[in-house]
Parts: sequence; structure tokens; C-alpha cells
Amino acid sequence: MRKLIRILAPILKLFFSENPRGLLAGALLSAATVIAGLALLGLSGWFITAASIAGLSATAVAFDVFAPAAAIRLLAISRTAARYGERMTTHDATLGILAALRETLFRGWAAPDAARNLLRRPSKALFRLTADIDALDSLYLRILVPIGAAIGAAVVAVVTLGIMHPAFGLTVGAVLLGSGIWVPIVAGGLASKPARRRAYGIEALRSRAIDLTAGQTDLMMASRIKAQCASVLAADRYTARADRHLNRIETGVTLTFGLGTAILLAGSLLAVAALAEVKAITAPVAALGLLIAFAAVEPFTALRRGALEFGRVLVAAKRIGPRLTEETLRQIRSAPEAGIALGLQEVSVRHDGCAADALHAISLELRLGEALAVIGPSGAGKSTLLSLLADEIEPRVGTAACVDATLLTQKTELFQDTLEGNLRLAKPEASDAELREALVAAGLLSEVEALPKGLGTPLGEGGFGLSGGQSRRLALARLFLRDTPLWLLDEATEGLDSATASDVMSRLKDRAYGRSLVIACHARREAAIADQIAVIKDGRITELSRRGEAAFERALERLRPD
Repeated sequence: MRKLIRILAPILKLFFSENPRGLLAGALLSAATVIAGLALLGLSGWFITAASIAGLSATAVAFDVFAPAAAIRLLAISRTAARYGERMTTHDATLGILAALRETLFRGWAAPDAARNLLRRPSKALFRLTADIDALDSLYLRILVPIGAAIGAAVVAVVTLGIMHPAFGLTVGAVLLGSGIWVPIVAGGLASKPARRRAYGIEALRSRAIDLTAGQTDLMMASRIKAQCASVLAADRYTARADRHLNRIETGVTLTFGLGTAILLAGSLLAVAALAEVKAITAPVAALGLLIAFAAVEPFTALRRGALEFGRVLVAAKRIGPRLTEETLRQIRSAPEAGIALGLQEVSVRHDGCAADALHAISLELRLGEALAVIGPSGAGKSTLLSLLADEIEPRVGTAACVDATLLTQKTELFQDTLEGNLRLAKPEASDAELREALVAAGLLSEVEALPKGLGTPLGEGGFGLSGGQSRRLALARLFLRDTPLWLLDEATEGLDSATASDVMSRLKDRAYGRSLVIACHARREAAIADQIAVIKDGRITELSRRGEAAFERALERLRPD
């Protein structure tokens, strides 16, 4: 029990701290719906029975049909209103909490090296933000709320039937609470393992299917298409076995509830008959008692689905809960001295899972308004240095101070959205004039205006619909919208033809006036705008030269010509 509380505590804390009034109101409305249903069914049975008996006797003229009929109408309206309010309140509160939870998780992933980790395991992040969080709605909607409603129904049944005879009320209450709570608890225990297996199976199936779809080219090159298809089918069979196990448990629970209901009704029928025979209650009251006992069972059957999904809820809570309680130990990066854009002092960086450093004892300083080109062979550490400056990676040792920076990666990251939507990722509050200004600066406005829908033109996944040059210019326009004092460029013109690349670099130089630049490059045209050139090899800066020095010119000569 302690372990269970420890797992669920972070989730419950978030639930009841985010919207406690909504959750409480939903639970109360659910209980009110059940109680109104009990009263409606019981009173209707009493009224029909009493009216029938009055019609067969001389008391028909004196029988009051108006008060019971009005009460029945009131209860029917109240039940309908409470049901509507309960559905609206509980779902609104739950969806709002889950949305806040998604935001909390997403912000938690916005940490050093997060983007790289998400790219390595995209299906894992997708599963956490979708399936795992969706599983948590069962905790409130299918477990907590039904438990409250069932307990409310049991209390009403015990009180009502206890008025007829204390032993009758206590017995029915014991049966309801015993079987109604015991059966879901046993079912939850039996379903825990297959529910976990089903959750793991679905995640494996989704992950492997994504790998099969997104990595077709690599799998085909490695002759692994058939093996990957086989792994997808294996995950599907694993999930199907778990589903069959859960279906058998659900069938057993349904049968058990059915038998329990039949036994309770048969016992209640015998009890009211015995009480009526000794004149302890009248026939209409006997009908009321029988129907109250029958209706009190219904709320407990709603716990069946929650019990079967409880294992899935626990899996999701185990995965998500630690992220809601862990405290980040990351230190806020200090700002450099006035007039300095970045300052590194004996900084070493090591990637997760690696035994050796990717950067070794890097010391570097760049003044505001200056441009630095970082050159070296592939794998020397240029992109790692940019990630360090972008605050994507923390230094293992040494100190790093840097102004706010924006990173333009080597790969243009565009999304399945409109042109405007892709631009507003950089500055959501940007006006239309600012968007047009950025497009003018990137040399893309005329091409955008030529499109039938202009900025509203939809793009496919990965920016499908634009050429390579247009995609790079759109990414450049997005960079221009970011008003940060330092821009980090990772091979900004790689893959572009010479004319487009020269135009991009010219526009970049004009727009970057007054800002600092750090450019990782292999091409001479990119390094030519720099004030300093740093040569990096095996994670170490082996040479640093300034414009006008002979070493600067030699470094330029070693680069690939335009």
C-alpha cells in the first residue's frame, strides 16, 4: 500500500492542486446523479405499487397522485441535470489537468541535450505525451469518481433499507461494499500484470512501427526490412496475448457481478417479502426497498473498467511521477562581462554514455559584434561547441559564460504547418509587418507572395513543398526574427548552390550587424565574414587567429572554395 501511495502521490498532488474545486464538484455531482437515480427508481416503484393497490380498493378517490408524480418529475430532471453537470465538470477538469501535465513534461524536456535525446527516441517522447498521460484520466474518471458514487449509493441504500429493518440495511450494505469493492480489487490485482504488458507491448509496437516507417532507407541498405517487420509482428502478438488475458478477466468480473447482483436481489426479495408478511412494511414500501437494492448495485459495476485499467494507470504514474517531483540541479549559466559575447575557461564536454570528452580544455573569448569561424574536419567537435554555446550541453568541467543565443542547425527543421506557423515558432507574437520584414531580409518574400495562399500556404512534413534553397531561406528568416545578441550557425549554406549560398551569406552578414556570430563551416565563403578563425581538431582548439594575421589567411586557404 505504501508503494502504491508513493507511486500515485505526485499524480494526485498535481490533480488536486491544479483544479481542486472542479474535481470535487465533479465527484459531488456524480454522487448526486446516483442518489437521484436511486430515489427515482425507488419512488417510482412505490408509486406504481401504491396506485395499483389503491385502484383495487375503495381508497382510490383519496389517493394523492400529485405529490408523488411531482417528486418523480423533480427527481428525473435533477438526475438529468446532475448527469450533464457531472460529465461537463469531470471531463473539463480532467482534460485541463492533463493539458497542464503535458506542458509540465514538455518544459521538463527543454533541458540540455534534450533535443538530441528526443531525436534518438521520438516514439518514447510521443508515448509519454499521449498514451501515458491519456491513461491517467482513468485515475479520476474511472476509479476515484466511481468509488465516491458507489459509496454514496451504499450509504443511501443502508439508510433507506435500515429504516425498514436495521439488519436488512446492514446486510445489504455489507454485501454491496464487500462484493462491490472486493471484486474490483481482486480484478485489479489479476489485471495488473497483463495491463502492464499491454502498455509495454503497445509502446514497443508503436516504436518499432515508427522505426520501420522512418528508417526504411537505412533498413533496406542493411538488409533488415524483413527482420524489422518480424519485430513489429512479434510486438503485435505480445500485445494481443495481453489483450486476451484482460478480456478473460473482464468476462470473469462481469460474471461475478452478475451472480452477486442476482444473489443480492434474491435475498432482498425474500427479505421484503418476510417483512411484508409480518406487517413490518407495506407492499409499496417492499417494492421501494427491492428497487433501491437493485439500483444500488449499478454504481459498483462502473468500477469494473477502472479495475482493469489500474495496471495501465500505475505504469503511466511510474513513468511520469518522477518527472513531477525531481528537482533540477542544473545551474543557470552566468552572463559574461560587459562587451563580451562568450567566454569559455578550460571547458571540457562529454556526451552521455561516452567514455571520452568531446571537447578538451577549450578556452575562448568573443567580443560583442565580432564573428568567429570554427573550422576543422568532420567529427572534430564543431557542432558540440555550438551546442555548448546554445546551452544544449552542460560543461563537465570549466566555466562557460554566454549571452542569449540562437542556433541555426545544419539541418533545416520545418514542420507540417503553414509558412506563417513555421515562422512564428521563432516569435509567436510577431506582427505581419515583422514577418514580411524577415522574409525580405532572407530574400524569400517575392516567392511567398507568388504562392496562391501566401503565408497561409501549408507545408508537408519536413517542409515538403519547398526547394532546398527556399527551406534554408525560411530557416534564415526565422533566425532573423530571433532578437538575440549571438547567432550560432552550423554550416549555414551546406547543400545550396553557389549563387544561393553567396546570397544567403550576404544577407546574413547585413542582418547580423551589431551582433556576434559563431559559424561552424567547411566552406570558405562562410569563414570569410569572420573576424577570428578557430581551428579545432579532436576536440581541441589547435590554432586561433584574427583577420589580418598570416595564420588567418592560411586557415582560409585550407577551406573548400566556393
